[in-house]
Amino acid sequence: MSSTLLVGTDKGGYVLRGGAGDWQVDDPLFPGWRVTAFGRAADGTHLAGTASGWFGPGVHRSADLREWAAVDDSPSYGADGPTMEQIWSFTTGPDGTVWCGTAEAGLFRSTDHGASWDPVPGFNGHETRDQWQPGAGGMCLHRVILDGDRVWAAASAIGVFRSDDAGQTFAPRNAGLHAAVPDGGPVPEVGYCVHSLVGDPANPDHLWQQNHTGVFRSRDAGDQWERIEEGLPANFGFPMVRDAASGALFVVPLSADTDRTPVDGQLAAYRSTDDGDSWHRSGSGWPAEPSYDSVLRGAMVGDGNGGVWLGTTGGQVWETRDTGDTWTRLPGTYPRINALAVVA
Repeated sequence: MSSTLLVGTDKGGYVLRGGAGDWQVDDPLFPGWRVTAFGRAADGTHLAGTASGWFGPGVHRSADLREWAAVDDSPSYGADGPTMEQIWSFTTGPDGTVWCGTAEAGLFRSTDHGASWDPVPGFNGHETRDQWQPGAGGMCLHRVILDGDRVWAAASAIGVFRSDDAGQTFAPRNAGLHAAVPDGGPVPEVGYCVHSLVGDPANPDHLWQQNHTGVFRSRDAGDQWERIEEGLPANFGFPMVRDAASGALFVVPLSADTDRTPVDGQLAAYRSTDDGDSWHRSGSGWPAEPSYDSVLRGAMVGDGNGGVWLGTTGGQVWETRDTGDTWTRLPGTYPRINALAVVA
């Protein structure tokens, strides 16, 4: 099966085309620029979150993954707002609206396929915002999940929020997550460092997250969370992917917050095939020699049909086409990988 894989790095973007051991790498996109996110609008337009030391962050659009144009009206807080630091994510809804998460923890949306962007006041001006604090990667809104009028937004180090009115208002949904508070102290509404959030389109009340403090599941749309870490060698990590066809979940455990490298130097994804009740090392093909690369939150992606790809901070790309039974390394070594996207 042929695929097109987009690789966003600290020094440009790369397009890999092929499959079954036969991959071709196109000329680099945005040489020297950081590429931090990819998306696709409902009309087929490709979107890229980019940044340069001179021009700052913004959005580029393309019809063919070869010619790109900068968006003049990229997400912005305006002259009186915070500085726009990074484009973190794009999510396109069934109605064609594209949602964009940014730092400093901003939410924006576009109704013209990414050509212009408007802020979402119900999130950006949330009543708890004065309590929001950055994690090591800043205050980043990195995940949006959509289900009709419901919108989930996940931000570090803030937590999960849900809107039940198409983004007009949002409420924190973090009950059951670990909070670093004194024994007997009040449990805060916000201050939970969610690293990744995935859902089940067939049952939207089911959500999973890789958090700074562990791996969690919710079966009631985020109202309550429970730990699901049986079989994991460590509960710290960044990305999480769910394969829609099989329901399999994937994470990449790292040793600890203070040691963000693979456990015992063994790079591997871990897979759950029972909704998160248990986890096991995923398949074969991983390097036998020690590997101390990590995988960032945007650098793991699935095609929903058994294909999963992950990119490392050392510039390697790994793939499985059989829902994690076997893994192979794709050709090339790239700069530090920030984001992956797969185009069918």
